[in-house]
Amino acid sequence: MVPMLMPDWLDPEFIINSLGNWALWGVAFIVFAECGLFSILPGDSLLFTVGMFVALGSIQFGDLGSLGTLAVACVILAIAAILGNISGYYLGRLIGPPLFKPRTGFWGRVFDPQWVDKTHVFLGKYGNRALILARFVPFVRTFITLIAGVGRMDFGKFIKYTAIGGVLWACGVTSLGYFLGTIPFIHDHIEVALVLIVFVSLIPMVVEYLIQKRKVDLIID
Repeated sequence: MVPMLMPDWLDPEFIINSLGNWALWGVAFIVFAECGLFSILPGDSLLFTVGMFVALGSIQFGDLGSLGTLAVACVILAIAAILGNISGYYLGRLIGPPLFKPRTGFWGRVFDPQWVDKTHVFLGKYGNRALILARFVPFVRTFITLIAGVGRMDFGKFIKYTAIGGVLWACGVTSLGYFLGTIPFIHDHIEVALVLIVFVSLIPMVVEYLIQKRKVDLIID
């Protein structure tokens, strides 16, 4: 959904402008919340927009310059994503099952038991690498750590793969925004760029699907 159709509190530009000098830290908290507190927030588009704002000089970190600010932003956002997933894992172990009891209304849709079933299937199909791939899939990214906690996945394996995914996601999408943000068309048509981010975020899943389909076809042949 493009920003013009979103409520203001889901519009990445509105969020970052509202945070002012605290933009980077505010986005870090939002990333943490999306990854660890099961909040439905625009993580991909926020990371991209942070990168773009860094490139344009709207977000600066001391006297480090744009590349230095980008590096700091990537580190902070990656740490926020990893800490969020650790939080989500332990929340899943403690309070996961009661959250997904069938209920009606808004929270019934947010914590619909179908998300548990779909994420279980996702984990079962892709194994440990699911924690990496899930970073790039909206909604699945939000709930997969909860399911890992509910299922008491080995924490050593969990932290290894969720850290890899956190770094690739936070640094990759933010850097993409940084380098594309200097292109006038992207800057002037941010809504188009954010729609493209949604499609780009699905590419790893499409590639994985094609690889798995190819393996199945080879076995059948």
